[in-house]
Amino acid sequence: MTELDLYQVDAFTDHVFGGNPACVVPLETWLPDEQLLLLARENAVAETAFFIPEGDGFSLRWFTPEIEMDLCGHATLATAHVIKTILGYKKDKILFSSASGPLEVSFKGDLYVLDFPSRKPVEAVLPDVIRRALDRQPLAVLKARDYVLVYGAESDIRDIRIDRQVLDQINLDPGGVIVTAQGTDCDFVSRFFTPQASILEDPVTGSAHCSLIPYWSERLQKQELTARQLSERVGTLYCTDMEERVLIAGNACTYSAGKCWI
Repeated sequence: MTELDLYQVDAFTDHVFGGNPACVVPLETWLPDEQLLLLARENAVAETAFFIPEGDGFSLRWFTPEIEMDLCGHATLATAHVIKTILGYKKDKILFSSASGPLEVSFKGDLYVLDFPSRKPVEAVLPDVIRRALDRQPLAVLKARDYVLVYGAESDIRDIRIDRQVLDQINLDPGGVIVTAQGTDCDFVSRFFTPQASILEDPVTGSAHCSLIPYWSERLQKQELTARQLSERVGTLYCTDMEERVLIAGNACTYSAGKCWI
């Protein structure tokens, strides 16, 4: 059997049981994809991140219990937290190579700052199956990787109900459905739902903000924004629109550190 280190980190929060939990597994070399997927399935959180040393940085991959993802914010933040606080990384930034190209994580006090690609959404037509799964309809529909559904009030985001039986009739692999509105005590709020996933609502979705940041930055005429994802666990994200890139900053807390065997 092979012994692996396994860490669980709550990302985009300053306390455990908040934000979005991610598992992080350091590797020396890549395991077969089938084993990575089985590990992610066994961990049973929204995302498990795996990384190996590569040049001056690390190669990073993310798996849900069902598929490999093209980009994941909270698991990248969790990985940076493990590398810095547990593995004792001393440089002022961490460089990752990924399926979405080069990614960078720097540090600002207690915050981890993710430098991610901007994915500005454009106007789109909402598939009928998604429309039927919603208990209220959006004012605007846009799409990049994910559908972005814009509502008129924060209360719409808090109170929206999703008919999972209907929503699961569509496969947006690897995308999801973002619902968003202007916030009352922050710039904007959101929630994120993934059809046909074992975890319907992702608690805090960094990659979704690759689309939310350029949209709300243009609409509110602000470069720097504070966002809150209104899942049951709640997460706070500090956002900056850099045109071709976005900066997404947040805290992280270690929940557990242990071993697994395969």
